[in-house]
Amino acid sequence: MIFPRAPRAIRRIVATLAVLLPASVLAAPPDEPRVEIAVKGLVHPWGMAFLPDGRALITERQGRLRIANLRTGTLSGPVSGLPPVLARGQGGLLGIALHPQFAGNREVFLCFSEARESGNGTSVFRARFNEDGTRLTDGRVIFRQMPAVDSTLHFGCRLVFDRAGNLFVTLGDRYSRRTDAQNLTSHLGKIVRIRPDGSIPSDNPFLKTPDALPEIWSYGHRNVQGATLHPGTGRLYTAEHGARGGDEINAPEAGRNYGWPVITYGIDYSGAKIGIGTRKDGMEQPLFYWDPSIAPSGATFYTGDKFPAWRGSLLVGGLAGSLLARLELKGDVITGETRYLEAFGKRIRDVVEGPDGYVYLLSDETDGALLRLVPGR
Repeated sequence: MIFPRAPRAIRRIVATLAVLLPASVLAAPPDEPRVEIAVKGLVHPWGMAFLPDGRALITERQGRLRIANLRTGTLSGPVSGLPPVLARGQGGLLGIALHPQFAGNREVFLCFSEARESGNGTSVFRARFNEDGTRLTDGRVIFRQMPAVDSTLHFGCRLVFDRAGNLFVTLGDRYSRRTDAQNLTSHLGKIVRIRPDGSIPSDNPFLKTPDALPEIWSYGHRNVQGATLHPGTGRLYTAEHGARGGDEINAPEAGRNYGWPVITYGIDYSGAKIGIGTRKDGMEQPLFYWDPSIAPSGATFYTGDKFPAWRGSLLVGGLAGSLLARLELKGDVITGETRYLEAFGKRIRDVVEGPDGYVYLLSDETDGALLRLVPGR
C-alpha cells in the first residue's frame, strides 16, 4: 500500500517516482497489475457494459452514450435516442445494464437523473439498441424514484439483473433527506427490484405491507454506487458510500434494514455524530467497512483466468481513495483486503471483467479513459 491517506498531489508525485525508481523502491502488492489505456477521450465516464461482439457501451455523466472499440482504441460519436438528462453535480447519465437476453432483444437499460416539476430524481430508461449501433429506439422510462428532491447529490444508480431476470436499482438518499432511508413510503435510500417492464415481482418483500412502496427490496442505505451478483450464489453485493468513514460492503437481503442514518461507522462531514452508534437490534451489520472512506464505486467479482490469485475476489473501485480494492471472501466473510493502483492516482468509477478475462476500469476524470489491467508490473 502506498500512502493510502495522502492528498492527491502527493499520490501524483509517487506516481512520477514510480516511473523513475526501480519497483523494489516503492512498496506495492506482489501481484500489482500493469495499467494499459484501452480507449481515451472520455469525459467523466460512469458506467459500462460489454456488448456480445467485445465492444463496450460507456455512459458519460454529462449525458452521452458512447461505444468503445477495444481493438482499434476508438470511440463512436454519441448514440442518439437518449432521454433528457439533468447533468448537475453528481447527476447525469450514470448506470447501464444489458438485458440478460440482449443477443435476442437488444435491450439496454440506463439509469439517469431526471428533472421533475418539484425537483429531480433517479429514473430508469429502457430502449432497444439498433442494428447499426447509432441510436436507441422504442425508449421509455420504466421507473421513477419518488419523491422528487431539489438536490444534485446521492443518486445511487447502479443497475444489476438477478438470475430470475428482475432488475435491481440502487437509489441514494439525496443527501438532504437521509431520514427518509428508514421510511417505506419513500424510495429514498433504498434498493428496489422491478421487472424489465417496470412492474413489480410477485415475491418482493413489501408487496403486502400497508403503505410501503412495493418496489422496495431493502432499505436504510445512504448512496450505493457499486452493485454486482456473486457468480456462485447469485446473491446481490453492494458498495455503499458512508459520510466521513463508514463506507460499506453489504449483501442486501429482501426486507432487511441496513441502518442508515440510525447506525453507521462514519461521522458527519462537520465531525458531528450520526445516529445512535454502530449497532441496533433489527438493523444489519455490513460485511466490511472502510474508515477512512475510499468512496467506493463500481464493483464486480473476478472469475477469469488472467489473474488466478484474484479468482473469487470482489473488486471495488475507489474514488476518494483513487484505488482498486480486492476483497477476499470465505463464504460470506470478507477475510482480507489488498489495494492496487494507489500510485496511479485516478478516481476509479467502474470495474468490469471483460469477456477476455482482463479487468477494465473507468477513470472518472475530464480526461477519462477506459483502462485495462494486465498481469505484471
